[in-house]
Amino acid sequence: MTLFLDADLYKTPGEFHAALKRLLNLPDYYGGNADALHDVLSERLEPTNLYVRSTGTGDVARAVDLACAVVSDLGGKVTRP
Repeated sequence: MTLFLDADLYKTPGEFHAALKRLLNLPDYYGGNADALHDVLSERLEPTNLYVRSTGTGDVARAVDLACAVVSDLGGKVTRP
């Protein structure tokens, strides 16, 4: 699966993680942070790929960086500006 992200759309890390939950169809127990993202994505057979159009700013940018690291660590491809 490839997910296209525009982090400028999110004002908080919570909004960003809520979008990841919705877009990736993550389970209800998803905790909305990088550790929880690692846990749920590691359960999947197919790696997730991210195409990041913009990384956002501040805390959102940090959340995007962590999500990209998780995807890379699990064998997915990350494309970012």
